[in-house]
Amino acid sequence: MAVVAAIAVYVVARDLLRGYWTSYGARVVHYTLHSRDVRPDLHEIRIVPPNDGGWTLVLLHGRSSGPASFLNQALFDAIHSLGPRAPVVLLLDGGDHSYWHDRADGKWGSMVLHEAIPEHGRVAIGGVSMGGYGALLLGAQGHFCAIGGHSPALWFAGADTPAGAFDDAEDFARHDLIHHPPHYRAPVWIDVGTQDPFHDAAVHYAHEIHAELHVWPGGHDGAYWRAHMRQYFSFYARHCAA
Repeated sequence: MAVVAAIAVYVVARDLLRGYWTSYGARVVHYTLHSRDVRPDLHEIRIVPPNDGGWTLVLLHGRSSGPASFLNQALFDAIHSLGPRAPVVLLLDGGDHSYWHDRADGKWGSMVLHEAIPEHGRVAIGGVSMGGYGALLLGAQGHFCAIGGHSPALWFAGADTPAGAFDDAEDFARHDLIHHPPHYRAPVWIDVGTQDPFHDAAVHYAHEIHAELHVWPGGHDGAYWRAHMRQYFSFYARHCAA
């Protein structure tokens, strides 16, 4: 009995640490990208379901976070729900506050577009918060089958941005989506919580670019994103799965 109890405690502790209790057979592969565009080593994660649908979903994390922040049960439930239509998922490393654009400390956007994602095949890109901004920024620069901004960090003015998000006023102006919306060649999804501080800017931008917009109760946090993970994956699969 003591052995059984010890095993049970180990399993519970393991699941708490890694954030999920089953991957439904999907392989979680941690690997290092030796980048030419930013700092030498980026720690990425690839999730490979047992029977993938022949397409890739790139997810970009939020500020002061990392690729592993996506590793929760909601993510694996969403992957599993698609069955043979599920994507290979790439969880990329964007540093603490790169906001996924080319800037003084590295070409973070170029890294995503030219180093991290597959050169061939159908690829969708999405992200949360900082990553949502990054997906909307980079989605117009690459060849994607779908683009998703989940609670995207968007601002009406450079003065509203947090410290470190941009190098200076000129850097913000070069990457200001709201006042200079790019042309998207793929379907765009934007969602935001009713209590999210980015609510007004996100809704404004969604109308500006004619995105598929969803506004649900909630704030700017993991509980909100986990609650809607299946809906995110359903959108990507609708436009990218064969």
